Amino acid sequence: MSHADLHTTTTTAVGPGAVRSPGDRPWMPFAVAGGAIVVALLLGFLLPDYWLLISTSVLLAMLSLIGLGIVTGTAGMIALCQLSFAAIGGWVLDFLMTQTPLYPALGGFAFIVAMLVGALAASLLGFVVGLPALRLRGVNLAVVTLGVAAALDMTLQKVSFPDQWSNTRVARPLGIPGSSDLAGNRYYFFFVVAVVVLVAGAVFYLQRSRWGAGWRSVAFSERGTASTGTSVTSAKLSAFTVSAFIGGIAGGLMVGQVTTANYITFQTLNSLGLYVLAIAVGAHLLEMTLLGGILFVLIPEILKQFKVPLEWSSIAFAILGIQALTTNSNLGSDIRNALLRRRRKAGKSQAEATLALLEPLGVQKPHGGDHVLLEVEDLSVRFGAVAALNAVNVRLREGEILGLIGPNGAGKSTFIDALSGFLPSHTGRIALDGTTLDALPPHRVARAGLRRTFQQDRVPSTMTVGAYVRFVANGASQQRIEEVLEFFGCPASATPLAIVDVGTRRLIEVAANVAAGPRLLLLDEPAAGLSHEEHLAFADRLRAVPQRFGVTLLIVEHDLDLVRSVCSTLVVLNFGEVLASGPLEAVLSDPEVLKAYMGETEMLS
Repeated sequence: MSHADLHTTTTTAVGPGAVRSPGDRPWMPFAVAGGAIVVALLLGFLLPDYWLLISTSVLLAMLSLIGLGIVTGTAGMIALCQLSFAAIGGWVLDFLMTQTPLYPALGGFAFIVAMLVGALAASLLGFVVGLPALRLRGVNLAVVTLGVAAALDMTLQKVSFPDQWSNTRVARPLGIPGSSDLAGNRYYFFFVVAVVVLVAGAVFYLQRSRWGAGWRSVAFSERGTASTGTSVTSAKLSAFTVSAFIGGIAGGLMVGQVTTANYITFQTLNSLGLYVLAIAVGAHLLEMTLLGGILFVLIPEILKQFKVPLEWSSIAFAILGIQALTTNSNLGSDIRNALLRRRRKAGKSQAEATLALLEPLGVQKPHGGDHVLLEVEDLSVRFGAVAALNAVNVRLREGEILGLIGPNGAGKSTFIDALSGFLPSHTGRIALDGTTLDALPPHRVARAGLRRTFQQDRVPSTMTVGAYVRFVANGASQQRIEEVLEFFGCPASATPLAIVDVGTRRLIEVAANVAAGPRLLLLDEPAAGLSHEEHLAFADRLRAVPQRFGVTLLIVEHDLDLVRSVCSTLVVLNFGEVLASGPLEAVLSDPEVLKAYMGETEMLS
């Protein structure tokens, strides 16, 4: 075994001191769920009626926070109307149970059916509320969602809940007695526990699916998300829809807790308090939603016991929110970081790239075949009166590595953006293997086989290395993913990206896109942040990519040593126009190219 093979084997293995991801412990969710059920059974039989009702309220608040955490924590958007979704779910359940023949027809199962129908109605509202999120962010989105909460608040005050129309109580599920019965409250508590465990388990796996990865990626970078072939629109709307569905379930259970409903439970002020707690405790972490639920219920309850006006609970929530916003952190992350500090420290060596330690492959620069893969004809981009690109023509053969260079402001980044779908207003023609890409949005361009990396860091720090690569390389086998990570000397799959330096993250971004297997990969200054030794090894690996992985490369790079090392063909842009193109040595010796670079002449000679 070579030194490179030995080193790669030891870094990809997960040793005793490694930082593990939840995927390394598939039994953990079941153990946690089992433990929660055991604790719930003990509490259900030991707690008096008052504390049983309080515990049920805590679980319902926890359920609302689980839904809210998807939008605010995982997907990074603002939603100030979570209890509005709960109100819709509760209202629909109330209507079906008291104003329709559903209960006589289905008996004890009617509540469950009505709860799910209410959750679907809430998810429809969530989808509608999510539409402005496609255009709005920050304060503007907060105003819209707050407006939804206020409008629904006033509507409920006018129409009230259906059980009040006929003075009829809502029957609990599965024949559980009403709220005045101690045994009924106990069994309803068990029912709520079962629902919370099921929802939490579903969210746990959903957050680790492609949907969850898309939410995390959108929170970090919408451009980076689109470049992976993921629709930003779908990611945002799905986050709001799922969040509202869970909110609708919580609302139905709130009605079942007291067998009636009151609009006060779903007031706008309560939604604001819930949002502040979601930010303060970190509701994207499932374990912290329980703490958030406890605070949401117990703070007002404690104030009530001491006869303090309940308005002070809003002040307490505001203090928690201010603390979270000013420190740019949350309680959940702080606690988790404190608990994992030793393990992260022990796994620090795994967070470092081993690229410089890999043995050279000795592959020559690829020259490609005769087949033209990328054809750019008369590509022009204007920003007002400024011509960023003017009639640019580029042809790239399959299997070669083409370099794109030019002085600062020459139009290189604009060229990459136009090719990858981020500048739809361009004129001219862009074709990949004969398929025109001009009218396609970025995620459709990526799905068509053209991927890109970025100059700025677009790798979400909330994932592990393996989770990020699986997200970008959707559909790639685990064997291929591990092969590419090993090929580029990346950290182990289980390594949290939060402890990986920026230079190594860029290397992981390149590896992930290679693993995706596109026809063409655009690399925008991929060597930035690498040491000299890593730089040499990186060039050696890039030369082998077309032949080994079947990915043709177009590299935008200021580092001419890297360009010389890997590219066989070169295109030079200057003031948005092609100054020279052709074989590398001929282009670099062109007097016009030397003149364009001025002070960089020595580098080119």
